[in-house]
Amino acid sequence: MEIESATPAPPQFSLPVDSEHKAKSIKIFSFGNPHMRAFHLGWMSFFTCVVSTFAAAPLIPIIRDNLNLTKADIGNAGVASVSGAIFSRLAMGAICDLLGPRYGCAFLVMLSAPAVFCMSVIDGPAGYITIRFLIGVSLATFVSCQYWVSTMFNSKIIGTVGGLTAGWGDMGGGATQLIMPLVFDAILACGATEFTAWRLAYFVPGMMLVVMGLLVLTLGQDLPDGNLGSLQKNGDMNKDKFSNVLRGAVTNYRTWIFVFIYGYCMGVELTTNNVIAEYYYDSFHLDLRAAGTIAACFGLANIFARPMGGYLSDLGARYFGMRARLWNIWILQTAGGAFCICLGRATTLPTSVTCMVLYSICVEAACGAVYGVIPFVSRRSLGLISGMSGAGGNVGGGLTQFLFFTSSQYSTGKGLQYMGIMVMVCTLPVVLVHFPQWGSMLLPPSASATEEEYYGAEWTEEEKNKGLHGGSLKFAENSTSERGRRNSILTVPATPPNTTPQHA
Repeated sequence: MEIESATPAPPQFSLPVDSEHKAKSIKIFSFGNPHMRAFHLGWMSFFTCVVSTFAAAPLIPIIRDNLNLTKADIGNAGVASVSGAIFSRLAMGAICDLLGPRYGCAFLVMLSAPAVFCMSVIDGPAGYITIRFLIGVSLATFVSCQYWVSTMFNSKIIGTVGGLTAGWGDMGGGATQLIMPLVFDAILACGATEFTAWRLAYFVPGMMLVVMGLLVLTLGQDLPDGNLGSLQKNGDMNKDKFSNVLRGAVTNYRTWIFVFIYGYCMGVELTTNNVIAEYYYDSFHLDLRAAGTIAACFGLANIFARPMGGYLSDLGARYFGMRARLWNIWILQTAGGAFCICLGRATTLPTSVTCMVLYSICVEAACGAVYGVIPFVSRRSLGLISGMSGAGGNVGGGLTQFLFFTSSQYSTGKGLQYMGIMVMVCTLPVVLVHFPQWGSMLLPPSASATEEEYYGAEWTEEEKNKGLHGGSLKFAENSTSERGRRNSILTVPATPPNTTPQHA
């Protein structure tokens, strides 16, 4: 009797996939493994970390009285909260490239929980600033979130998917403006004093972190075909050297431009999360809950604004390619800066709220638009470039908070005006981003450049001979859509005379 050797069955997915097994569509209400499960675990983990990082903002009027904080202390704590993630985001990018996003996300989330619990025992400005710095380290989950969906979804929809996950995660900055005052009031109703209630309220975000970390660790999967460690062990994936990944990231000039640009869309969003509730409380003489509710509108706009930026990026690329993605960044971020200036100049509450909403929509959409381009900068160094760009957001946030919101030299309104001017100026370098195969905002692509050449250049000839660049070639094949519909039509060779077209 002849026995045939068994061949492994091809993997089955609940969504249509491309040659890299990346999903070509998205089902929001599905939790199917691996694509949609990674989608939901990514945004929920980031959301939880944002809630924890900015949990102090709506309770500042109470905390400052309890700990005798000065304006400088509050400003320095705001700087600390967004500075904590600078190095952790850089590290997270490397961890994603080398160990996978699941481990990086799960361990960071659970390690951040003790810092959140420690907020209940601090007794002075130094402790407050230190703990806010440690909690801010958790914002590196943004990098694991963006890396995760970049490995799970096709390049044609990566702007939309990345915008959804990051936007819904950033929504935590608005949600915490509602959650913490409600928890605070509930604890007050149970008989606690104000100075005890704000401390006990911190146990809610702390427990959220513990639960979320366990869910990511037990339910998540690094890549469409399995976890990174298992694939490398079985010989299905090659283990890259960190030195090569680092070299690919730091020698690509586009990396540094996006680090800078992201510093003044995500950075100013982080700064605004820190100051907006106190601004309305002090400038318009509102109570804690009213100021928190208005401030929540800024962060909650992420539920649609950042995804909108990613969707507009994908939509423009569908017709005009990468050049449309770059124009999208400049238009949205410049408009955000203009509305930020208007917010700082507003003298009535309705005008101020209107300007704040328009500012939030534009600047948050710009964040989504930036991460609609970053996955195309490099295939080999994707995680590290995502981490560096994310860290740029924290550097920009910390620098802006330090310059305009830690000194009594400027009122908060004046600080917002200067911040808006900085946003508009710091968006201009996007003009310098040029992809040989796709062009730039102002210049067309090079005539002979191809996607294979661009992504293949990240590998040496020796590595190519060993077949290590296979993933980059598949990515190049799937990214030809960035030529845009018009350019794709122009590059299709004409049908020879007396020949029937293939599609006929």
